[in-house]
Amino acid sequence: MLLGIDLGTGSVKALLLNPDGTVIAEFSHPYPVQSPKPGWAETDPEDWWAAVAKVVNQIVTQSSHSVEAIGLSGQMHGVVLADKAGQPVRPAILWADMRASEVLDVYEQLPVGLRLRLANPITAGMAGTTLIWLRQEEPDTYAAARWVLQPKDWLRFRLTGEVAAEPSDASGTLLYDVLSDQWAFEVLETLHLRTDWLPALLPSKQIAGYLTSQAAHHLGLKAGLPVVTGGADTAAAMLGSGLLEPELVQLTIGSGAQIITPLTHPQGDDSLRTHLFRAVLPGQWYRLAAIQNAGLALEWVRGILGFSWAEVYDAANSVPLGCEGLTFLPYLTGERTPHLDPHARGTWVGLGLHHTRSHLMWAALEGVAFAVKQGMEAIATPHQPISKLRLAGGGTVEPAWRQLLATVLQVPLYSITIPAASARGAAILAGLGIGIYANEQAIPQVKITDTPTLPNAFTPELEEAWTRFQTLYPTLRQWRSDLSSPVLLR
Repeated sequence: MLLGIDLGTGSVKALLLNPDGTVIAEFSHPYPVQSPKPGWAETDPEDWWAAVAKVVNQIVTQSSHSVEAIGLSGQMHGVVLADKAGQPVRPAILWADMRASEVLDVYEQLPVGLRLRLANPITAGMAGTTLIWLRQEEPDTYAAARWVLQPKDWLRFRLTGEVAAEPSDASGTLLYDVLSDQWAFEVLETLHLRTDWLPALLPSKQIAGYLTSQAAHHLGLKAGLPVVTGGADTAAAMLGSGLLEPELVQLTIGSGAQIITPLTHPQGDDSLRTHLFRAVLPGQWYRLAAIQNAGLALEWVRGILGFSWAEVYDAANSVPLGCEGLTFLPYLTGERTPHLDPHARGTWVGLGLHHTRSHLMWAALEGVAFAVKQGMEAIATPHQPISKLRLAGGGTVEPAWRQLLATVLQVPLYSITIPAASARGAAILAGLGIGIYANEQAIPQVKITDTPTLPNAFTPELEEAWTRFQTLYPTLRQWRSDLSSPVLLR
């Protein structure tokens, strides 16, 4: 059996996969994300280590099947600074962390040719910008670190005692030459960042090490199991959900939302509104529209308003499309595609006495759907218009929400019944690594629903709401700029 472990932002998921594609067991366990200052997002890696032990021990306890290999996936962009032995020297800084927004201008000063080789917009929350902040604000910590690791790479170090990186995660660091498929050492040297702490790159499906006795005891497994390098969560989810053909486009909704399409060669976005990353299989890339606030924003609104999730979707029956003039911007942690604005913030606009708690909740759902629509428009090209979407992720199960998405996006949505696609992708990488699967053609097929969710009519009320949404962000951005003007502050 193949064990896949997905180290997510707020929880770890693990599943045991039969080589025929059947999931034998699956568990998850949460851990906290700390915000010691506004806009910061950190987790103690020891919390990851404890949670991994819980889910793997549950699988071992409840399944009579033996594990043959381990594959990993994990949240992208974060920074784990570790010493020579792999011990963290500070809490991990996560992708949602915006502290580096104040140092983005350092990257902006790179020669144009070098910036284009990164093939990605310069944003806070990625490893490169975070490291610049650490160098300036925590020089002692910066100097004490031996390795800078992505979250799942730190976990593999803890499992095997071997340090390595791989292309799918490395390409999301702003330290990687995506066009040449290697670390961008010239970029690091130009930015005066250390080059000695980047691990060697291994293929995502290669055996990177073997489970140590200490780690085996922690997880309840036998020592010596092969551990495959693994991949970034989005890239692993592509493999896990069967998204391998270039003409396919998939929407995944979790804490954020991602719209992705595979590529057979690296095609950058000249506007830099979208991202270009390496896939987990050799010779493959993918374009990504990254919407930072999806389930994250909805969960916050639900909690603030005191709704249960059942009540959230009941609101669909009491609130008309367009929310009778109420608009919600979901940018609680800034936004990436299409605005690239770490300072963007959320708001409700248009409140009247006729609005209820249900209006506020449903406006939030519409706002997230509109943000996804902007991402879809950013990733579409004249040569590849989007006429249908594959729909994946735990945040797309509820029929009322799925129907709203189809109607707002105006495309049919074909659901994929893979609730833990990243963990499944990690397990498949383990199977490729030990030869259970000879190649990607040998991987079991993923079932896609034959009956899509079809869009309803884009009503005048919804059209008005969409127009309001599109005009609201630039208006508020200008207002924010005016407020910071020295003339107004005198």
